[in-house]
Amino acid sequence: MRTTVRPVTIEHHREPLGIGDAAPRLSWVVDTEEPGWHQRAAEIEISDPDAPASVSTTGRVDGDAQVLVAWPADPVPSRSRRRVRVRVWGPDGAASEWSEPTEFETGLLDASLWHSGLVSPVLPATGDGGEPAMLLRGEARVPGGIRRARIRATAHGVMTLRLNGERVGDDVLHPGWTSYASRLRYRTWDVTDLVREGANAIGVHLADGWYRGYLGFGGLRDTYGDRTAALVQLEVEHADGSRTVTGTDASWRSAAGPVTRADLYMGETFDARRAATGAGGQDGTAWDEPGFDDVAWTPVEVRPFEASVLVAPDGPPVRRTQAVAPVAITTSPGGRTLVDFGQNLVGRLRVRVPAGTPGREIRFRHAEVLEHGELGTRPLRAATATDEVILGGEAFTWEPEFTFHGFRYAEVEGWPGELGAGDLEAVVIHTDLRRLGTFEASDPLLDRLHENVVWGMRGNFLDVPTDCPQRDERLGWTGDLQVFAPTAAFLYDTAGMLTGWLADLAADQHADGNVPVYVPWADVDPNLPPLGAEAGWGDAATVVPWTLYERSGDAGILRRQWRSMTAWTDCLAARAGGRVDFPGGGFSFGDWLDSAAPDDQPWAARLPWQAVATAYLARSARIVRDTALVLGDAEAAARYDALFERAAARYRDEYTTPSGRAAFPSQTAYALGLAFDLLLPAQRAHAGDLLAAQVATDGFHVGSGFLGTPVVCDALADTGNAATAWRLLLQRECPSWLYAVTMGATTIWERWNSMLPDGTINPGDMTSFNHYAFGAIADFLHRRVAGLAPDAPGYRRIRIAPLPTPGLEWVRAAHETPYGRAAVSWTLDGEDFALEVVVPPSTSAVVELPDGSAPVAVASGTHRFACRFVAERAAERAAAFSVE
Repeated sequence: MRTTVRPVTIEHHREPLGIGDAAPRLSWVVDTEEPGWHQRAAEIEISDPDAPASVSTTGRVDGDAQVLVAWPADPVPSRSRRRVRVRVWGPDGAASEWSEPTEFETGLLDASLWHSGLVSPVLPATGDGGEPAMLLRGEARVPGGIRRARIRATAHGVMTLRLNGERVGDDVLHPGWTSYASRLRYRTWDVTDLVREGANAIGVHLADGWYRGYLGFGGLRDTYGDRTAALVQLEVEHADGSRTVTGTDASWRSAAGPVTRADLYMGETFDARRAATGAGGQDGTAWDEPGFDDVAWTPVEVRPFEASVLVAPDGPPVRRTQAVAPVAITTSPGGRTLVDFGQNLVGRLRVRVPAGTPGREIRFRHAEVLEHGELGTRPLRAATATDEVILGGEAFTWEPEFTFHGFRYAEVEGWPGELGAGDLEAVVIHTDLRRLGTFEASDPLLDRLHENVVWGMRGNFLDVPTDCPQRDERLGWTGDLQVFAPTAAFLYDTAGMLTGWLADLAADQHADGNVPVYVPWADVDPNLPPLGAEAGWGDAATVVPWTLYERSGDAGILRRQWRSMTAWTDCLAARAGGRVDFPGGGFSFGDWLDSAAPDDQPWAARLPWQAVATAYLARSARIVRDTALVLGDAEAAARYDALFERAAARYRDEYTTPSGRAAFPSQTAYALGLAFDLLLPAQRAHAGDLLAAQVATDGFHVGSGFLGTPVVCDALADTGNAATAWRLLLQRECPSWLYAVTMGATTIWERWNSMLPDGTINPGDMTSFNHYAFGAIADFLHRRVAGLAPDAPGYRRIRIAPLPTPGLEWVRAAHETPYGRAAVSWTLDGEDFALEVVVPPSTSAVVELPDGSAPVAVASGTHRFACRFVAERAAERAAAFSVE
């Protein structure tokens, strides 16, 4: 059977151009149909495309390492290319063919190589609905003999880049949002085909973005600074070995362009009359082409700037990923034109603007839901989410550049004539992550629930993993990601993106180790109460890197985040004190949005925040202990193991009786104790039964919040109460996961009752219809329902233990592991259970059938199993126990 090796992957990059690693790690995947195949040895070949004779090889290296293998050659200098390929040996001792080569190129690894300046345009006076996007341009002469050209750029704000009249790249909202003072991301593009001998024009379209625009829920702007700025560097290599470097400097000029208003929250206005004149030119030459007369433009100002904060990207950029056509165009009861795209999404409209009277205005308002037939904009709060286009006479296609909205519906006002379905479409934008995992089920509601999770993630992984994408917030809340990280890592390759986000977390971490409740951190709410170490939120510092390690096998992320992880855990321990006794009173988010909490008091959970904090302290201490063991630090491992034991003992002593009964009976109280392994073996079974009884007492409805909900079903399944977990999971009445689905939801809601049964939006002032936190249940669908879970870092060993239930006829799940595709497919016909599993090469699996038979160890390949399955009824199980 033929064995082939896929092209080598460089770190976590999809496109390894301009990377920031001089010694990047290498990974490869082997494809073979040979059962039981595993790598015995590998050989890596490295060459320099600019020096064909310089080829080096490791020779055959015995071993099975093929994920994030250390760079086996000298460090690669800045601006240098390398070509890498690999071949492998399997059990039969035969070598495979060489993989197709992968080429990568380093960026600027030395800050002294930046010769361009950071330049700012002169800005108009600040308004209320967003500021104009400015045009910046400069020209440079390039000698002949062009061999290769790269352009590197970043901004204080968001930008699009142009060279000689052409758009550079397909990035959206570049450079995104980072902790600007510590980490400003730049990106590199290959512009060899765009640069010319002689005169070249570079253009930048620059808007406020996260840097200067409205940010957060306090109505504040200018959070990072009151001046936008751009940095662009064009580097051209010539055939004679020389290099031309040019870019932003004092010779550049700026002017206001056709985008007269641009803000992430408020929206964008495009005046086609200004575009028709080339933004001020009269000779027909476009502003971004050589020879444009910019004498009337204003000189830029060169700003002080420290190039050492510039960093190359760890993950992919934000891009347009899909276009969605309208499913209906209707007239509301109030006579307004409404466009329904059938899916709550994040992005903006692309409009085929008709010819019309110059100066005529067409307005587009956006919202996620309708309320009694009209656009439901109240949840947006201060975010107006309104785009406008002013006609210039001629027809053209228009899409906003510098904003995004969370919406399913658009209201159109001022359209000349009758609006048709072909006149506009919704453009979906998010970080261009590679899809890894899928899940399907025979139950259409369960299937739709999972699809809602996917769409919720797509909308909220827009450069930063945010809580919501539509209202005046859109912040990188750490608690939301902490609970959702396992789901995210199954669905998409998040390792690169979240590596960068964790670097921002560490950069924004306070001196005492406290982690901000959202990252990047900006003080955008003067009314936010004073916060200490916020359990469940700051724990993103430990949970997220550990999750990435479990799912990708990247121990390097643990090494990079070690100081951040320990600093956070020590900070939370300091708040608890030596006796692990969190003080009474005070404010903490706790089990946020417990289903029993009043609409105006989302923090009012059934379980006191002190109990939640104690459980999370134990969890983080345990994660840091295990991290220390991975990194070989036995002393630290012992220290944090002792902290874990103290915190677990405190949870048992203060919040649990000796028999396992919770002092504050609630689903979260039992679930945290069980899922975080805080209880003694003698307490677990009874606590699990009491949890099942509690769920029954709650009417088989969700009875938990952000921090408890993700682990309730696991805690039930782990203690022999899977039938109760299923009844909870398949509940359709509010509060439940499927209630929103029955109400027509296409993403995950922030509240269990974000929309009431009569179609009225929740009366609270905090309601989002795209909030992935409660979508963390998808991790249970992947690991337990389908039964596809990592059993060793990077899925080197896989645990396959499906959790069927009567009424669910089949489930399928697949995940592209670091070693290749793993898949599970099971069917249930009466009591006949059949299972098919695919185990990728170089891995193994342990299969546990639902009949309780002994686990079976299998090697790579396709395997089939069958057994009889008889389930108990959840209500019968729960009725055997009392919570009184």
